[in-house]
Amino acid sequence: MMNIIRRDPRAEWIARNRLHPLHTAMQTKGETSWMGPNGVIRKNPHAVGFIGPNGIKRIDRSGAQQGGSNKGAVTREALQLPLHRIEQPSFHIVVVPDMLGGRLSSHDRDLLGLARKLAGAEGAVLAVLFGDYKETALDTAGVDRLLHLEGSEYEGYAPEQRLQALVAVEHHFKPRHWLVPDSRGGGAELGRRLAAKLDERPATRVWQVDEARCTGRAGAGREDLQRPLPKLILAAAECAEPVAETRHEVLPVELQVVVARSLPRLEDLGPVAVDPAQIPMAESEFILSGGNGVKDWDLFHRAAQVLGATKGASRVAVDDGFMPRHCQVGATGTWVTARVYLAVGISGAIQHLQGIGACDKVVAINLDPGCDMIKRADLSVIGDSAAILQALMERVATYRQGGQRDAA
Repeated sequence: MMNIIRRDPRAEWIARNRLHPLHTAMQTKGETSWMGPNGVIRKNPHAVGFIGPNGIKRIDRSGAQQGGSNKGAVTREALQLPLHRIEQPSFHIVVVPDMLGGRLSSHDRDLLGLARKLAGAEGAVLAVLFGDYKETALDTAGVDRLLHLEGSEYEGYAPEQRLQALVAVEHHFKPRHWLVPDSRGGGAELGRRLAAKLDERPATRVWQVDEARCTGRAGAGREDLQRPLPKLILAAAECAEPVAETRHEVLPVELQVVVARSLPRLEDLGPVAVDPAQIPMAESEFILSGGNGVKDWDLFHRAAQVLGATKGASRVAVDDGFMPRHCQVGATGTWVTARVYLAVGISGAIQHLQGIGACDKVVAINLDPGCDMIKRADLSVIGDSAAILQALMERVATYRQGGQRDAA
């Protein structure tokens, strides 16, 4: 009697859907290729390290490679990573990350991964940081040497003073390559200023680098330009895979020369107050988003005003008429890249999780501890959303009043 192998369409659908909560359980560990029913070898294009038909290695953005949202597991695994130590480097690769908010962004980590690739076994990755920073994972990001330049002259918008410091780094370390993020966070401007100062023709919007050549976007991004690898590279996001398999020393170094003070031609007048409601969600750094679990929408709007957050919503909240259509977050709405995304009463539909995939930190407030948004979140608060928002508003008001008293 012949045995008939029956297919499970639902299991196959879950195995294809990387955002489904059961996706990982459906995967065969380590399986990247298998024999199809017709004898054709099939490959998993979503596997980490998959090389596509154009020779481009796929970068894992799901968080699975570094433990996802399980921060404790990541810390324990990081302690077991082998230490990559370079006693006497033959050359330096200097990286100037944006460090927005004092922390490494995903773009910065991609840049450090590219620097690690260019440094090889003999070179050292030197990170140049300005002012105060809060990042504590520089060792697992691929930093071999750290040059921390402190002082009030580097705070705020000070491109000319920072340029003077980078020129001093050039004279002292004589790096083989400079890597700067081609971003709106300051890297694009600083990199072009450095290119003019060093009389170098930089490669901009670089997204792929090999041993002797680099590839960058041109025009509206529809064409690629290839050129020999220059000394100064302004790299785009996802230019390389972040460092994930080694730890590094992060040895502090100092400049042996005095950094010249720039002429006070620019004056930083501080941040300008902007109404969060006028900031497009695609550009907002802090979003307060409400879903079906929000019962008091007046409190939600007051909380957004007190917190200074841009308001967003799930599709259910928009369809029910609680929020306008332009506030919808998700694959069928707006894809957001906020540094903090506060989801209130949102269960976490697949389309919504797709829309917040590029957010740095996700905070979820929900009554259901088993919902998909709680699984995605970096920080979860289980409880009534109205009570939690009210307590959060009171804490913020107390904090601001304390700051005003200290200033007085």
